[in-house]
Amino acid sequence: MGIKQVRALTTTLPSVTWIPLARAHSERADQMTAGHRARRATGDKHAIEDFLYDYYGTRPSLLRRWHPGVGTGLSPAPDGLAEHAGWKFYLTYEDGVVTLDQDAFMHARAESVRYIHGLLTATASRPVFSGCFGLHEWAMVYRDTEHRHELPLRLGQEGTDQVVEQHTIRCTHFDAFRFFTPEAVGLNRLQPTRATQVDLDQPGCLHAAMDVHKWAQKLGPAVPGALALDCFALAGEIRLLDMQASPYDLTSYGHPPVKIETAEGKAEYVARQRELARRAAGLRSRLIRVCEALLGPEAAAQNREAVAPFNQR
Repeated sequence: MGIKQVRALTTTLPSVTWIPLARAHSERADQMTAGHRARRATGDKHAIEDFLYDYYGTRPSLLRRWHPGVGTGLSPAPDGLAEHAGWKFYLTYEDGVVTLDQDAFMHARAESVRYIHGLLTATASRPVFSGCFGLHEWAMVYRDTEHRHELPLRLGQEGTDQVVEQHTIRCTHFDAFRFFTPEAVGLNRLQPTRATQVDLDQPGCLHAAMDVHKWAQKLGPAVPGALALDCFALAGEIRLLDMQASPYDLTSYGHPPVKIETAEGKAEYVARQRELARRAAGLRSRLIRVCEALLGPEAAAQNREAVAPFNQR
């Protein structure tokens, strides 16, 4: 938050440009989080939507903060400096232009940036696999009477167990696999770990696609506001399909099931999965560019080379 004399910006936005952008961003974020904020005030829960807040630790107050992104400066407004001047990881030039302090940000988060860049790059290099049919959610309740959500199973426990036993489980994502019931763990063709995430994450996986929101949050102020909200919005759509294809009965929420135990349900799931994967790929590419802007050309190239052995697996 100190004052620097040497400018290293690619774009400087006048206040007549960035103030409306920041205002529109906050309004969009408020609309997207309105339901959760209202439930938080009353103590109500939502098995579908609250996942983005409970699991990812999303904070509406931070989501509504607009950031210009790496390399973009904000000229002073008529009434003074951009409020970003008082935010963490920002600096102010002598002429009052405020921008992300890349040096300070990388000093604090370089390891995370390298990891995120490597993981997203490796994931993006692989073909979409769409033969999982969302069975990870079924494996999370397999032969277990205690479930994560207070919702009935639409096929009952016995019918749910039969669906798991009649299918091949091929979950590649560790953060889904780690919630499998003990009886379901051995049924998975793969045994993902945190250490093998770079090796296994693939772009067709709903959880890997939903994680674009996770990585946007981790990159924080380096991510342009529009990209951050686009990632959050897509994660919400993915979460809906994730639950519609699950064994839970969502009648109370007004959402029809995607019956992946049927041929028609499988076809619907794959079609929606592939479209969500296509959209996630675009956001993933934009996040990779954010990482590369932070790392610089040489370090980014070295990081790409480091994860190259994992590509196309």
